[in-house]
Amino acid sequence: MGHGRGWDVGGDVGFDEFAAAAWPRLRRSAYLLCSDDHLAEDLAQTALVRTYARWGRIRRGDALAYARRVLVNHNIDRFRRRHGVTEVGGDALLAADDLQRGDDPDTVADRDHLVRLLGDLSVKERRVVVLRHYFDLSEADTAAELGVSRGTVKSTLSRALVKLRLGLDAERDDLRTRP
Repeated sequence: MGHGRGWDVGGDVGFDEFAAAAWPRLRRSAYLLCSDDHLAEDLAQTALVRTYARWGRIRRGDALAYARRVLVNHNIDRFRRRHGVTEVGGDALLAADDLQRGDDPDTVADRDHLVRLLGDLSVKERRVVVLRHYFDLSEADTAAELGVSRGTVKSTLSRALVKLRLGLDAERDDLRTRP
């Protein structure tokens, strides 16, 4: 693009390095939140665009925390609007993309398994699990990021972990009973 306030990040000290470093984590966390590769890319891009728009104010602070909040909040807004489109073949395309990038089949299978388990959780439960365990945020930081109380984070996480354990147990039982 041209000069001025467009996409010329050369004048925005550090943003291009930040974006390159943050992209993989933002994209993967978005995928854990929505289970759709294309939507995850859109969410991560939106997070970076909005972070770029505020770069002058946040670059001295925690830019990743800001981008993460944008990503989670944008996903919440998207979910509330329910304008999501279901894509055909998304999981197969994601697995093919992972293999093409050099991820081994076991890693891809583990990731798909994790996403399937997370898919059994409510949106609220999934957000709490991703923030607490993928981003390794404290209960207080997770509560602040989602605008809920610590007690809500604790109870939501507890319910989510029970569901995940039950899902794993059901899968193990299913594997044991197969001929």
